[in-house]
Amino acid sequence: MVNFIKTQTSFANGEVAPNFFANSDIHGLARMENMDVISGGGLTRRAGLKKIAKLSGPARLIPFSVSETENYTLAIMNGVMRIFAGDTIVQDMFVPWSYTDTELLQYSQRFGTMIFVHPNHRPRILSCVNGEFDIKNFIFASSDDNGKYYIPYMRFEDSENINITVTYDNGNIHFITGVDFWTPDNVGGYLSLLNNSWLVTSYIGPRDIIATTNGTYLLPNNPISDWQEAAFSPRRGWPTSITFHQNRLVFGGSKSWPGGVWMSRVGDHKNFDIGTGLDDEAIYFTLLSGKRQHICTLISSDNLQIFTSEGEWAVSNKPLTPESVDIKMHTAIGCVADRYLPPQIMEGTTVFVPNNKKDIRELVLDDLSKNYNANNLSALSEHLINNPIDIAYNKNTKKLFVVMSDGNMAVLNWNSILEIAAWGRYTTTGKFKSVVASGGDTFVVTERGSQYFLERFDDNTMIDAGEYPYTVCARGLPLMSSGHNAKNTRITKITARVHDSKTLFINNYRAEFPNEIYSNDSSGFSGDISVNVLGTIHDMVDAPWEISTSDALPLTVLSITTYGRYQI
Repeated sequence: MVNFIKTQTSFANGEVAPNFFANSDIHGLARMENMDVISGGGLTRRAGLKKIAKLSGPARLIPFSVSETENYTLAIMNGVMRIFAGDTIVQDMFVPWSYTDTELLQYSQRFGTMIFVHPNHRPRILSCVNGEFDIKNFIFASSDDNGKYYIPYMRFEDSENINITVTYDNGNIHFITGVDFWTPDNVGGYLSLLNNSWLVTSYIGPRDIIATTNGTYLLPNNPISDWQEAAFSPRRGWPTSITFHQNRLVFGGSKSWPGGVWMSRVGDHKNFDIGTGLDDEAIYFTLLSGKRQHICTLISSDNLQIFTSEGEWAVSNKPLTPESVDIKMHTAIGCVADRYLPPQIMEGTTVFVPNNKKDIRELVLDDLSKNYNANNLSALSEHLINNPIDIAYNKNTKKLFVVMSDGNMAVLNWNSILEIAAWGRYTTTGKFKSVVASGGDTFVVTERGSQYFLERFDDNTMIDAGEYPYTVCARGLPLMSSGHNAKNTRITKITARVHDSKTLFINNYRAEFPNEIYSNDSSGFSGDISVNVLGTIHDMVDAPWEISTSDALPLTVLSITTYGRYQI
C-alpha cells in the first residue's frame, strides 16, 4: 500500500454535482449544508435565524427602500400587507391581492413610490411619506381641454373588422356593432374614436354598450372603422411587467397582448400619448420573431433588458426615442412565465431563472459590449436547483438566495475577484417560503408546522427562531477526484485547521478542544484539530471525510488534511 497526504485549502466551488466528482481541477465538496464559503476559501457555519413576527399566513416578501437609512420589508398575505422597518412592524394595510396573486405580482420603485402590476388587477401605487404608507389606483394622465385620456391605445386582432355605429338615445351615447363583440368586461375600459377618449359605463348586450366622454364631438353619419381600444382594461387585462428606464415608465406585456412594450413620455410617467413621434413622446412596439413572445419581466440596466418565455432581448439606444428603437434578441434561453422570480443585479450582471427551472443564468455583455450571453451559474451544482419559487441577492453578504418548492434554499456565495462561486444548501426545521434582501439584511418567511413567521439571518444567532438547532455539514469529494484511482483506501488521520471555533465532529467523532476556549470571553480555538480514524474505504466514490456539528457554537474550517494509505 502507498502512503498519501491530501490537503484541501479551498472550497471555492461549493457543493458540486456527482458527475464532477472525478474532476481534479474542482475545489469543491460532495455536500455543503448550512455552511458558507468565506473570502479565503474556507468554510463557516451559516447565520442562525432570528424570529421577527408571526404572520397570519404565507407571505411574499418585497423590498422597499426610500433612502440609504430608510428601508422597509413588505410582507403580502391574503388581502393584507404588513410593513416592517428592520425588525419593527410599522403598518398594516389592506391590498387587493390574494397570496396566490403574488405569484404574478411585479413591481418597480422610484424614490418614495412603488408601482405594482398584475395581469388581472389594475396597477396600484404604494407611496411612503414621512414613514406613512398609502396605496391607491394608478391613474393615467388626462387632458381637461380635450377629454383625452393618455392610456396607450391599440387595435386588437379580434376587432380588426368591427365597425361602430354611434347613436344617441335618451341622453346616452350607444356604440353599436353589427356582430357580437362587446362583453361585460368592457365596462370600465376606454375607447378612442371621434378624437376623444370614451369610458364604457354600461353593457347592454354583445352588440351594444353605453359610453361617455368629457370632450366635444359630432355624431357621425356612417359607421366608424377607425377606432382603438385601451391596451389595458378589465377585458384586455393589465400590464404584466414594469420598470423605469431612461426616465420613462415601461410596461411589458399583458394578458391580451403578451409581446407589447409601452413606454411613457420622458419625465411624465402616467402619459402614454405617442403624439407625433417627438423624441420625448411615448413609444410602443411589439416583439416579433418566429415564435410567440410572452414578456415575463423587464430590467433597466445598461440597456433595457426584456425577458420573454422564448429568449432574452435588449433595447440598446442611448437615448431611446420613437425613431430609434434598436431591439435585438440576444439569447434563446427563455424566462419563467408562470411565476415572477425577480431578476437580480449581481456585480453588474443580471441573474435570472430560466423557464426550465433547473439552473440559474446570468445575462452578461461580451468583451465588446455588443452582445449578451446567458451563462449558466449553476453548471457545477445543477442538482441543487429544482423548481425555484423565490430569489434574492444580498450585495452586502455577496450571497444569492434561491428558495425551492420543497422548502430548502440553494445559496450561492459569490465573489468574482476571489474566484469564489460556491453553491450550497440551507435547511431548517420546516420550510423556507420567501426571501428578500432589505437594508443590508436577509429576511425569510418560514413555515413551521402550520404557522408562518418572518425571520432574519443574524450572525449572532446560533439556532433558528430561538428553538430549532440546525446541523452544519461539509463532505469531501471522493479521493479519485485528485488522481488517486485506487482500489482500497485506509484513512489513518484527518486534520482540520479551524479558526475561532468551539465545536467540530470529524467523521462523526467529536474533536477535542482545549477546555479554556469554552469560557464566554474566549472567541474559540484556532489551530489544527485531528481525529485518528482507522477504516477502509472500498467504494471509492464515498467521501473520505465529513465535518459536522449540531452544537450552537461557532465553527470555521480553513483546510482539511487527510492521511492514509491506498492500494491500486
